[in-house]
Amino acid sequence: MKTIDVVLYREGKHWVSQALNVDVSSFGDSPEEALSAIREALELFFEDDPRVEIREVTDARIEEIRVTAV
Repeated sequence: MKTIDVVLYREGKHWVSQALNVDVSSFGDSPEEALSAIREALELFFEDDPRVEIREVTDARIEEIRVTAV
């Protein structure tokens, strides 16, 4: 069993679930649907390669930054 940190956020009408330890994301109409969808996506992801590297994530925060468009 693997433990993966996931962040949820609203994007338009949908909720996005994004794994922080691996490059996997999904979405749903509610936070619960988004979590269910990412759980399924992660299971399929690890089914393809169970030895994939899982990045360690500690002290995750959400920060807003402004960038200059070029």
